[in-house]
Amino acid sequence: MLKLDFHPSGRHFLQIPGPSPVPDRILRAMSYPTIDHRGPEFGALGLNVLDGIKRIFKTQQPVVIYPASGTGAWEAALVNTLSAGDAVLMYETGHFATLWKKMAESLGLKPEFLGLPGIEGWRRGVQADMIESRLRADSQHAIKAVCVVHNETSTGVTSDIAAVRRAIDAAGHPALLMVDTISGLASADYRHDEWGVDVTVSGSQKGLMLPPGISFNAVSEKARAASKRATLPRSFWGWDEIIDMNRNGYWPYTPNTNLLYGLAESLEMIEEEGLDNVFARHQRLAEACRRAVRAWGLEIQCADPAVYSPVLTGVTMPDGIDADAVRKLIYERFDMSLGTGLGKLKGRMFRIGHLGDCNDLTLLATLAGCEMGLRLAGVPLASSGLPDAMAWLMEQSNDTPLKVAA
Repeated sequence: MLKLDFHPSGRHFLQIPGPSPVPDRILRAMSYPTIDHRGPEFGALGLNVLDGIKRIFKTQQPVVIYPASGTGAWEAALVNTLSAGDAVLMYETGHFATLWKKMAESLGLKPEFLGLPGIEGWRRGVQADMIESRLRADSQHAIKAVCVVHNETSTGVTSDIAAVRRAIDAAGHPALLMVDTISGLASADYRHDEWGVDVTVSGSQKGLMLPPGISFNAVSEKARAASKRATLPRSFWGWDEIIDMNRNGYWPYTPNTNLLYGLAESLEMIEEEGLDNVFARHQRLAEACRRAVRAWGLEIQCADPAVYSPVLTGVTMPDGIDADAVRKLIYERFDMSLGTGLGKLKGRMFRIGHLGDCNDLTLLATLAGCEMGLRLAGVPLASSGLPDAMAWLMEQSNDTPLKVAA
């Protein structure tokens, strides 16, 4: 007899730090009929999303939209601004900073990795004073760019980008500032213009609540000037032709029309809630999650409360406990996916995502699944984390209902 795939009742709980769950409203928008990407209706769609995404980045500068993953936007940032052999200062905050550095090496750049030693560097944010000291020592201005990750998805650390900008300015250094906020955009406060970022990299599958497949470069005037001198090969990734055609809402190649429908709906949803309210919701949920983890008696991966991520919480397992075995048990027993430990943290921790289309009850159900799984796996817990999380959420809720009764 043919064995059929098992489809459990209820929705799967996708509580990884991205891709995040896609709301039904966005899924419906993506189901609209595909249209001519050279016709007038598409031009209106293009202008709509190009204008709206600027408000999410908090910029007046162009935002280049690619039909690609965030990895593509990493590459676009580097190849549009740099030349083979250029020195690049990159800061190690975790697995994704490490991957960006490996990409720089593969492109023929000369990245220098700065950071705190060992695991400690994966528990804290960017140390801006270290960047300032290194740039002051670069009297010949050989370093052409400083690359940092805003929200390090592998660790649950959100770095202070404004402090990095101040460090570069204090050193009197002309290096470009490039920032990866792939998991931070539309979840954690981010200000491309105010913070003096030259290239911001992001993607669709995190706070924007879309499937993977769209990525972004927000680019400053200084970055566009650097692109005129840069000699790394680029064709598909080249900014100039895209920005030129974007003036009328079009792209120089076939865009991902149905994902752009979804992006338009995402932008509308975010603006209906209000971007600052979105940030506040993420902060509230993140603190509730951390209170539960503390009540369990477990350690939070991020060691500095000043840079706790509003996007995810990394939970470190006691010695002798395989975090991936705990994740497997939770997946099989409760149909919930949690993020695995990456790189240096493989098997040592798991990650709870609380971003995008997430609310109080979503988080409480997630924490309940984690707590039951931890107990079933034999992880010693000091107490239940749910009362602490619930108390915080009730304390922080305002008097305005989410929905007004008819």
